[in-house]
Amino acid sequence: MVPTFGNPLAAVFVAATLTLSGPVVRIQGVRDAALSWHIPPQVPVMRGLRLFMDAGRKAPPGAKIAREVLRANPRIGQIDALLLGTAVVEAARARDLPAPFLAAAILQESAFDPNAVSSAGAIGIAQFTVPTAEEYGVTNPWEPHAAIGGASRLLAAYVAQYRGRDDDPYALALAAYDAGPAAVATYHGVPPYRETRDYIIDIRDRWSRIVGR
Repeated sequence: MVPTFGNPLAAVFVAATLTLSGPVVRIQGVRDAALSWHIPPQVPVMRGLRLFMDAGRKAPPGAKIAREVLRANPRIGQIDALLLGTAVVEAARARDLPAPFLAAAILQESAFDPNAVSSAGAIGIAQFTVPTAEEYGVTNPWEPHAAIGGASRLLAAYVAQYRGRDDDPYALALAAYDAGPAAVATYHGVPPYRETRDYIIDIRDRWSRIVGR
């Protein structure tokens, strides 16, 4: 497999080639790293990804998101974090959402844990209930990339619905995501629930960290 321009794995293969010790490149190790969902941190091929993680404020958006994913959930492999970051950027771009906003919302919901289950029965990284997943075209809410697409569609619909009002449409969209659009309608804005207000504050904090780092 030869990486091509635009392929998120291209830099991974380059970094792996530069950082492997010894004269023999372990092709099998590279293959296993690329295909594995959870990659143990001791896999030697992954050391080169520090080039992405330490790239600073000028890093590509996908790499910035990957850094926050790894900080929030160190059980996720580094290639997986980079692929998730890229998927978030693509989904956000398709729906005209700020990618850090979408990433921050998913980080708050689940820390990008694909096996997350809430006490209310919401599942996957976007914490969809089955009816909401079906409404937004997510046939398998456990599958991370499908859930990212569904979350982008749902949040974009909320932002579009609340745009033009006096309140911040992103705050209202998050309130609707957390407490439901009926609560937003009832209170004509962000409902006075402590949990929902803290939820919005936490996501804004994550959003700023992604942008600022």
